[in-house]
Amino acid sequence: MSSGLEAIANELRRLQHDGVDRIFVEDGTMQLIVPPAQDPNLSEQDKDGPGPNLKFTTESVATPKATPLPEPPKIIRPEGDAASQLAWLKDRVLACEVCKDHLSDDGKIVFGTGSAQADIFFCGEAPDADEEREGKAFIGKPGQLLTKITKAMGLSSENVYTTNILKWRPEHDKPYGNRPPTLDEMRFCLPYLKDQLKTIQPKVIVALGNTTVSGLLGHDPARKMGAIRGTWDQFENIPLMISFHPAYLLRNGTLKTKRMVWEDMLQVMEKCSLEISDQKRGFFLPKS
Repeated sequence: MSSGLEAIANELRRLQHDGVDRIFVEDGTMQLIVPPAQDPNLSEQDKDGPGPNLKFTTESVATPKATPLPEPPKIIRPEGDAASQLAWLKDRVLACEVCKDHLSDDGKIVFGTGSAQADIFFCGEAPDADEEREGKAFIGKPGQLLTKITKAMGLSSENVYTTNILKWRPEHDKPYGNRPPTLDEMRFCLPYLKDQLKTIQPKVIVALGNTTVSGLLGHDPARKMGAIRGTWDQFENIPLMISFHPAYLLRNGTLKTKRMVWEDMLQVMEKCSLEISDQKRGFFLPKS
């Protein structure tokens, strides 16, 4: 049995021992499970998998609907202060016919939330179900975690701005879950994001997750999140800190990953000349 298949089988046996009798398996995992099962050189034990009592529900990863998109919009901003320009842009985005065409029946366009004078601009990839339902960015569990992070930094939601590149929740062919936005989808909404940045003029952008980084900096198959996380880049001549998406922390909330994100935030705080106490510098370190 291959190491990947063996690891999956061991995890399934553990779940079965814990009383789990039904699981959802994504396509990436199924590619490890199904092709080897067709290999005539596998033993009958390997073909049988973890046990007869654990049922596989082979749900594939949500896939996008093939809807062609027009050219990205051109934004001509009116004169005015930051608050009035941001309000104008919000009305412009909420009236966007392309954005509206991609909403679910009860979905809403998600523009962004926070201060028009924010120093720190948190950027995700696309709204999730909670955000689409309420029309507000980062209000679900990932958003609640992001709020805890900003509070630990000594900030409130009024001191930061949070938004996504894509202004609608990506459609897919499943009744549940989310899918990442495509590069074309993010490309369409990028002028809206750029105008948000031009209006707010933050000191730092925090790119949350690898999909967001691809939407901002362009796709690079060699780019790995583990290598670029915690590093600086630039977007629209603004310093860009690359960090994990809060949703990743919810799935992998170890002390190590929390500390990694916190070190990213310490760099952001230093870039924005925010006060950092010894206590803050010590957050999420192993207890001696």
